[in-house]
Amino acid sequence: MTPPARQAKRGRRGEPVRPSAPLILVVPAIAGLAFLLIPVAGLLVNTPWTELADRLSSPAVARALLLSLQCATMATLVCVVLGAPLGWLLARGIPGGRLIRALVTVPMVLPPVVGGVALLLVLGRRGLIGQYLDAWFGVSLPFTTAGVVVAEAFVAMPFLVIAVEGALRSADPRHAEAAATLGASGWTAFRRVTLPTILPSLVSGIVLCWSRALGEFGATITFAGNFPGETTTMPLAVYVALESDPEAAIVLSVVLLLVSVVVLASLRERWIRGPI
Repeated sequence: MTPPARQAKRGRRGEPVRPSAPLILVVPAIAGLAFLLIPVAGLLVNTPWTELADRLSSPAVARALLLSLQCATMATLVCVVLGAPLGWLLARGIPGGRLIRALVTVPMVLPPVVGGVALLLVLGRRGLIGQYLDAWFGVSLPFTTAGVVVAEAFVAMPFLVIAVEGALRSADPRHAEAAATLGASGWTAFRRVTLPTILPSLVSGIVLCWSRALGEFGATITFAGNFPGETTTMPLAVYVALESDPEAAIVLSVVLLLVSVVVLASLRERWIRGPI
């Protein structure tokens, strides 16, 4: 029998009593929360709500928003097709995996403008690969809508790779091994056993990837330029409007904020059962 002195304290309903949070942690936590929320509150307070409908109905805003949603979605599809297998490969512990992982995560810490310059040097008309795309296939990616997708995928893919790799590393390999023992092929075991296990983390990575692509600015303006209706996404439209019409920039910023919050909140409640 456990001595009374070692028994955990319990409340009226029998639940363990949690220790109170130390003040030395609560104060900076509240300060951190305020640091994140006050700028958002300032944006909402200064939004010209009475003019919101008129500004959102303008053709320029509609084109920029539609282009942003389309490009972010296409970039996310590219990241899923290329990034998910890459995350699976890294989770298997391939030779040189640490170096490859470090290189994969470079776009997360690389200044986006530098990423755009790197894409120009590789995929531009005179780039290492772009010169052959132009000469052999007549394909030129810079300053096109396809260039926007490439720039967004470049900066967003590491989020998906890391999510998939982390989920696969934390998954119990014995389930897939049992499926293989019962005669399932590698693809069948992955599709029927492994994929359902990592699905919440995969969706989490997709959401983060899409949100990052939606807000991409530096690599996009450097590699794809700023051509209305073709490469002017919402972040670029905010930048341009800030110089001539600050209220329009605020409205566009609020639209981006609301779209991101709605997508993150809805998918989190439906798919994600733990912290992102």
